[in-house]
Amino acid sequence: MAIEKINIEKFLQLANQYPVIDVRSPGEFMHAQIPGACSLPLFNDEERKIVGTIYKQQGREAAIKIGLDFFGIKMKKMVEEAEAIIGSRQHTNCLLVHCWRGGMRSAAVAWLLDMYGFKIFTLSGGYKAFRNWVLKQFDTAHNLKILGGYTGSGKTLLLQELYSKGYPVIDLENLANHKGSAFGAIGENPQPAQEMFENLLAIKLNEVNKPNLNTSSSLPHTSGIWLEDESQRIGKLIIPNAFWDKMRNSPVYFLEIPFEERLNYLIATYGNFEKEKLAEAIERIQKRLGGLETKQALHFLSENNIRECFSILLKYYDKLYLKGLSNRKNYESLLNIIPCQSVNSAVNVNKLTLKAA
Repeated sequence: MAIEKINIEKFLQLANQYPVIDVRSPGEFMHAQIPGACSLPLFNDEERKIVGTIYKQQGREAAIKIGLDFFGIKMKKMVEEAEAIIGSRQHTNCLLVHCWRGGMRSAAVAWLLDMYGFKIFTLSGGYKAFRNWVLKQFDTAHNLKILGGYTGSGKTLLLQELYSKGYPVIDLENLANHKGSAFGAIGENPQPAQEMFENLLAIKLNEVNKPNLNTSSSLPHTSGIWLEDESQRIGKLIIPNAFWDKMRNSPVYFLEIPFEERLNYLIATYGNFEKEKLAEAIERIQKRLGGLETKQALHFLSENNIRECFSILLKYYDKLYLKGLSNRKNYESLLNIIPCQSVNSAVNVNKLTLKAA
């Protein structure tokens, strides 16, 4: 079979059907990868370093020779690993292969797997081409609708409700493994690297610009992409500037829910977390919260008076959110207020979609 070199658009299209094989070193893969890719490294991190050094000092031919020493003993194992990767995919023997720049590493593995009998597609430009595609997604025009509301408004639940009804949705906090506040890391997996977060966001943007195939809804995907109103920083991660600017200039649909209702929701959501982790989160915002409020919040927490502790914190976050909201240019023209009686996604989603229609 002939090895086919394809561009990034075709590569990502085929990635919906066939496994993606990343032949870069484990360190490169762990830092960031094309979402869903499988790691099948030609060289480990040390071998890559050796080959790279020889390439710089002695040239291409010498690097290839030392590379063959590493590659030769791995051939059988790499074929077996490729078989295992493709084993769960029925009725296909196709594999998508890439390295960093679409050079010798992907060519070597593609040759081996093609010789064995797989149909191989390689990515022209490699992972670098994918990264260029990622950055272009943030510069592309998008029709965004921003779901706003004070802390405790159940915005994540509402995004899930919107998605179930067929609306295009991107949950930035889910991609970032962080709920956005000082308490956002509690109960979450470690955050991805910044580059990986951008990769995930770009793939999601590409997906939601197509109809939602998970529902029977005929709702046109041109109705706009729903996202939660966020600070540019989510934990340690930064929403890319170009995309952040688009968010800040998009209409905001603000859920106006009574303080006590939101407080009840937060107690139910966070009240059972470990006191030590809650205390650490409170201490992290001490400078902004204020010495007296911090002392009171920690005191109430130590007495297991979660309601009074969270009440102090919720007032702080309300002020913080209002400041961020009003910092938008022409924010009053972008703001659409939706009065809601409680944190009830099934009820509130109807009010939201009517307002946004």
